Amino acid sequence: MANESEITHGTDNTMPRGDMCTRTLAMPADTNPSGDIFGGWLMSQMDIAGGVMASQIAEGRVATVAVDGMTFHRPVYVGDVVCVYGDIERIGNTSMVLHLESWVLRKNQPPRIKVTEATFTFVAIDAEGRPRPVRKDEVAV
Repeated sequence: MANESEITHGTDNTMPRGDMCTRTLAMPADTNPSGDIFGGWLMSQMDIAGGVMASQIAEGRVATVAVDGMTFHRPVYVGDVVCVYGDIERIGNTSMVLHLESWVLRKNQPPRIKVTEATFTFVAIDAEGRPRPVRKDEVAV
């Protein structure tokens, strides 16, 4: 595994990809038995952030239908500020594929460290939970 210096100063890992969707603080209640932040908590933060972005794109309700390539690069610790960034990969008739990255600030200080990334797929749904079209020509996030 690469050390933190390689992660934060590598050629493609120096800046987050996309726009910040959410920012939160990792708390003691979110730890696993080893004392690190539980990976499921981090994945849920990414799903929340992606859902916010996807609902803006879809202008309404969305549902997560897939998560691909979830990679945990570095641990997250209690007290880390966790920022999730999102970027549109593609928009289909009813679905949106978003690339999401989680970056942390340790002790609320630079440098940012990329800790997790994945591709999330969301589907726009109507009030009955059925897929509905996403208006591609009007997308502005």
